[in-house]
Amino acid sequence: MNDAKTTAERYLAIWNETDAAHRRALIAESWAEAATYVDPLMRGQGHEQINSLVEAVQSRFPGFRFELIGTADGYGDNVRFSWGLGPENGEALIKGTDFAELEDGRLKSVRGFIDQSPEAA
Repeated sequence: MNDAKTTAERYLAIWNETDAAHRRALIAESWAEAATYVDPLMRGQGHEQINSLVEAVQSRFPGFRFELIGTADGYGDNVRFSWGLGPENGEALIKGTDFAELEDGRLKSVRGFIDQSPEAA
């Protein structure tokens, strides 16, 4: 298994990448082709849908960045990590925890949970 911290950082880098071509390349490197993403607000399968989810979050929260909170951990092909989303160099307004399953070192599925969210989000 990849190091849990490295996996979490690569994952969050995708959500922060605003250059569409570079983001698509990162998704292709990091996610299995039939990978799935689901959280309480959205879901997607495959590279194009996952890219669309990232674009939607960036559109809704322009200038916000994801950052790793605490220590990522994992065992076998499973990784768990928490993240914060907020203005660059500012306090995270939204926080969550994601559980990822890897396959051959690439993300196979991600299940996201929202731990904190302002009512207006």
